[in-house]
Amino acid sequence: MAALARKTDYRIHAGFTLIAATVLMLWIPLLHAQSGQSQSPPAANTQPAQDIPDAPSTVQPPAPKPADAPPEGSTSSAPPAYPGEAGQQPDQQKPAPPPMPPIQTIPAGGRPRNQINPKEDLYTISVSANVVQIPVLVKYSDGRPVDGLLPKDFVVKENGKVQTLTYFTSDPFQLSVAVLLDTAIADVAFQKVNQSYASLVGAFSPYDEVALYTYSSTVSQVTDYNSRPEKLTAALNQMKTVRGRNNGPPVLGGPLGPDGPTVNGAPVGGPIIQPVNTPPREAHVLNDAILRAALDLSKRDRTRRKVIFVISDGRDLGSKASYRDVLKVLETHGIQVKAVVVDSGALPLYRQVDRIHLLGQGYSNILPKYCAATGGGEVFSELSRNAMEEAYAQITSEARNQYTLAYIPKAAAGPAFRSIEVLVDKKGLNIYTKAGYYPVPSAH
Repeated sequence: MAALARKTDYRIHAGFTLIAATVLMLWIPLLHAQSGQSQSPPAANTQPAQDIPDAPSTVQPPAPKPADAPPEGSTSSAPPAYPGEAGQQPDQQKPAPPPMPPIQTIPAGGRPRNQINPKEDLYTISVSANVVQIPVLVKYSDGRPVDGLLPKDFVVKENGKVQTLTYFTSDPFQLSVAVLLDTAIADVAFQKVNQSYASLVGAFSPYDEVALYTYSSTVSQVTDYNSRPEKLTAALNQMKTVRGRNNGPPVLGGPLGPDGPTVNGAPVGGPIIQPVNTPPREAHVLNDAILRAALDLSKRDRTRRKVIFVISDGRDLGSKASYRDVLKVLETHGIQVKAVVVDSGALPLYRQVDRIHLLGQGYSNILPKYCAATGGGEVFSELSRNAMEEAYAQITSEARNQYTLAYIPKAAAGPAFRSIEVLVDKKGLNIYTKAGYYPVPSAH
């Protein structure tokens, strides 16, 4: 009975073992199938998938290298992963600097516009052509400037033939000015001029360039051309220590003479022979001074209006250069002459009498001729300090705010003088412009 029970238990145990083995054999393939489905698909740049082995391996193949990786053994560093600096994230890159503003050498709106063709200006005219530029000052009979004129109001003639305007503007120009100061005038008048230097400096804008010259028997350049008013002010302050010419005839003898006290006509303690004293020779080299300034101005920027500003009594005595030769230089380079006449030259009666040339006394009608021939307008004859200061401001304003016309003349042989005539289609107006010009020889 006991043996039958053991045999039955063995059969039951064997049955359970057979069932467990069968279940295990069915479950293992299902487990492999599930593990294959849970794996992620391979990347596009990896190798094709291999056949799944019967049993998973613990050894994994090495990951593929990127295409831009350096070769093994190379010492060069790889480029940074981001477009900024090495090791810097995109959001940590430095912001790009702002663009530089356009550089301007003249004030806004300061470039003169061509009102005939607004797309062109004076600075784009071909340098190969002999362009004639004509500053024109138009005034009413009472001296007030005439504003608002248009190109159709002007007629320009060269040697009597009407020219076609290619440029017209009423905009102001920057100036290159040579100030000529006569130090040989009477000391009383020279001290009045000294007191007006502040107004002279204030008459120029920050965009004008000014140089100071002095002359008597010789010509000297005190300052070079610059746009710094403090340099002109310092130079003029130094001029306040200069004295003008003494009034009256020169003292050649007596206790106030150059040789000191005398006894019976002989100097005390000196030789018995009586010295012979001659008066110093008076000189006003106005022509030489204008020529020196004109040659210097001819080298300045062509886009500026060039002016010689003379403060003098208007006399020329002892110059080596002639009026005709100096005027040719002025007309060749388009330089205007403007003047303030002081001292005896400003007296109405004296000016009428002094038109008669006296031997050894020089010429006193030179400045008005220069101003009329170069388009500088009338000469300002002033005696008081206030009148001088007003003349300074008016002269610079007129020089800066003129109408500017230009045309291209027909080519002609020879450097012969060509006359210019400017007409305005209105009556009762005074027109001031240059009488003509000498064409500049073309460069080959």
